[in-house]
Amino acid sequence: MLPRPAPRARSRRASRILLTLAAMAALVSVDLPDAAAETPLGVTAEAGSDQAADRVGALFAGTLDGGHFCTAAVVHSDDRNVIATAAHCLDNPDTTVFAPGYRDGKAPHGLWKLTGVHVAPDWTDGRDPDEDIAFATVAPAAGGAGRIEDTVGAFPVATEQPDDVTVTILGYPSTDEAPLRCANTTSLFSQTQRRIDCPDLSGGTSGSPWLANGALAGVLGGYEDGGTVPEVSYSAVMDDQALELYREAAVSAG
Repeated sequence: MLPRPAPRARSRRASRILLTLAAMAALVSVDLPDAAAETPLGVTAEAGSDQAADRVGALFAGTLDGGHFCTAAVVHSDDRNVIATAAHCLDNPDTTVFAPGYRDGKAPHGLWKLTGVHVAPDWTDGRDPDEDIAFATVAPAAGGAGRIEDTVGAFPVATEQPDDVTVTILGYPSTDEAPLRCANTTSLFSQTQRRIDCPDLSGGTSGSPWLANGALAGVLGGYEDGGTVPEVSYSAVMDDQALELYREAAVSAG
């Protein structure tokens, strides 16, 4: 067992809308990596080392020796230092560090400490599963002025996906030392929660990005902290509240 328990975490027009606020236009003008599945839909396999995988990493309790317990991904911001994850993964932000591209015990792009956390009031007050999406700002854990987006790039954020959008999930089960990848078509479990069928997304994959055409359309979490069985996962729908959290993090990232 790892020293920190792994939480099991894991609506809508056919035309996807990237951020429509004029002030946010610059935040989505980034290159989209190829996040398409390398395996058939609904099949989970180890993710290869590529641009998309470098932008996803594991969350650790202090150091690499503390065991990884959740997953997060770098998203685009003007100051280039924002990550997205599940809100329930950030209960202890002061001791949480992010290792993008983590693989086989190594953090090739360094460790990044959290410098600010943005969660919805309904999550803070009542842990509302419909608000289990969070954004955080980061800085090099060893000090310095580096920017994580300059190091690994970033995903733009997408809202208002169709009910049956196909997404790719990249995440780290707490017992694995490399990320897994699975793509499948989603469905609406409710008006506020998406569901996907992908095997082996067990504890530690909480906070994993749901990527629609290379843009963040959700994170693994929400209903039942993302699901109680590894074959079925959930994400809260990326709504106006999530977009506002992202905007807050993006503009305060400096």
